[in-house]
Amino acid sequence: MSLVNESISEEFILLGFSDRPWLELPLFVVFLVSYILTIFGNMMIILVSRLDAKLHTPMYFFLTNLSVLDLCYTTSTVPQMLINICSTRKVISYGCCVAQLLISLALGSTECFLLGVMSFDRFVAICRPLHYSVIMHHRRCFQLAAACWISGFSNSVLQSTWTLQMPRCGHKEVDHFFCEVPALLKLSCVDTTANEAELFFISVVFLLIPVTLILISYAFIVKAVLRIRSAEGRRKAFGTCGSHLIVVVLFYGTAIYMYLQPPSPASKVQGKMVSLFYAIITPMLNPLIYTLRNKEVKGAFKRLIARAFMKLTFSSRSCFWSLCFIIAIEI
Repeated sequence: MSLVNESISEEFILLGFSDRPWLELPLFVVFLVSYILTIFGNMMIILVSRLDAKLHTPMYFFLTNLSVLDLCYTTSTVPQMLINICSTRKVISYGCCVAQLLISLALGSTECFLLGVMSFDRFVAICRPLHYSVIMHHRRCFQLAAACWISGFSNSVLQSTWTLQMPRCGHKEVDHFFCEVPALLKLSCVDTTANEAELFFISVVFLLIPVTLILISYAFIVKAVLRIRSAEGRRKAFGTCGSHLIVVVLFYGTAIYMYLQPPSPASKVQGKMVSLFYAIITPMLNPLIYTLRNKEVKGAFKRLIARAFMKLTFSSRSCFWSLCFIIAIEI
């Protein structure tokens, strides 16, 4: 019981780049701007996808899930990072560290499979267009999304439990910006070979297998798109799939670099910078990639703004005539 109480009252020191204080102000600005853009961009995609009936399709259902993931993922890490940069004591409580580890790992693992499901959706839409509504019906979309979320949270619970059970022998300095499995394993005072092997195996399952399936899907997609006679049809298909491929390269490339490369002292600083990329930059870029290259989303956003403006105008006119009526009665 005393060991449990000791862990609960424990604090971790998040070093980040405290040995390079001249980097803290630029990093604070980058983190803050990226977080604001992430919140605004992903909220816009969620609202537009839900409020516009033309976007009630499997593609935008999965895109909404991705936006929810990115919102929650950044919120689990960035606010604490901003607080620590501004503070002289760069600490995080044991409870907050556990919550951060569980949530960020669960959402990151979920996104690994979700991007694979999104590539499968594009494969069916382009390679099997006549059977698309039969294959990607509402119930199946929900089942695929639920499987991604369940697998992600199951992986998080297992890995977090194994990581937190490792004895630390009083080590509290986490050489990272937030609580992540590789950084916490380095605090252990016992041999972590088994944990690192388990982490490597699970990373292969959650990273390399989806990437392989995505590449196979897009090989078939490219083959099918090249058969389209219409230049406009080819352009639209490549535009939609191109957005997804950019997201895939950004997310999986940085995650594979972080979790599947052999550990070395020279890669320590690079690892921290790479983790910032997939934890902060990628969630910010996802809405920009999907909206700037997607006419449907931009059109839906314009329609949403037009409806809001019309309602505001009608409400203002109603208030004006109501005020005139009240004045007339008083006179």
